[in-house]
Amino acid sequence: MELDVGGRAVRLSNPDKVYFPEKGYTKRDVAEYFLAVGPGITRALNHRPTTLQRFVDGVEGDFFYQKRAPKNLPEWIPTARIAFPSGRPADEICPTELAAVIWAANLGTLTFHPWP
Repeated sequence: MELDVGGRAVRLSNPDKVYFPEKGYTKRDVAEYFLAVGPGITRALNHRPTTLQRFVDGVEGDFFYQKRAPKNLPEWIPTARIAFPSGRPADEICPTELAAVIWAANLGTLTFHPWP
């Protein structure tokens, strides 16, 4: 399924995949939630390097932190070069629009961790 988010077509694969089994909330529900809180989350993340906390099997499965921008990152999502304490560099996403949040939600991102 595709969502029109601010004029961008954002693909939502497997929209009926259950992320919150206790309540039955799906990936589509998560996307709709982020759309509902769009102005607030966009304001909180705007232009800030952001680590994605991904729950690809839902909240009862394992999760991981994705610090580096994925290889399939759309060209319209900007990145920032950051350095880890080890000195190694990486590019992190810098969401500037709600479409980037929905794109990340499609990857199983339920929590966003922006730099201060």
